[in-house]
Amino acid sequence: METWIHAHIAQLLGWLSLPEIGLSTVFIVSFISATLLPLGSEPAVFGLIKLNPELFWAAILVATAGNTLGGMFSWVVGFGAHKAVGHKLHSASDVRALRWLKSLGPKACLLAWLPVVGDPLCAMAGWLKLPLWPCALYMLIGKFLRYLVMTVSLLWIFPSQV
Repeated sequence: METWIHAHIAQLLGWLSLPEIGLSTVFIVSFISATLLPLGSEPAVFGLIKLNPELFWAAILVATAGNTLGGMFSWVVGFGAHKAVGHKLHSASDVRALRWLKSLGPKACLLAWLPVVGDPLCAMAGWLKLPLWPCALYMLIGKFLRYLVMTVSLLWIFPSQV
């Protein structure tokens, strides 16, 4: 049984390392990880780049695109929730957080890359009806820088064993 599992894991990793499949996987994982679902895309990006170093920029750009589109999806969910639920807020901290976010405007979406708070931040930008395209631009900048810094750092920490 253990041999069967190892063989299938090796087969899956081999399949995912194919550039045309690996980039699609990075896009999907990056998109999903930018929604409120708990998933991290960094291992997929790093794994693809370790297996295919020539795909460095392609993987960074595909992950950025997927993650930004996922953030925009969260914005749309927040916008829709505001229309469906209305302006009901439950605590003073909710009101303070929304006031802070509204004061920053779309620039707050530059922080959409942060763990834990980044995904809800995109949804709250939609809730507040902050303009989508400026929010998307700031999301894109922050997410691109995150993938770039994270991947370069991981490649420095875990260099290729040539």
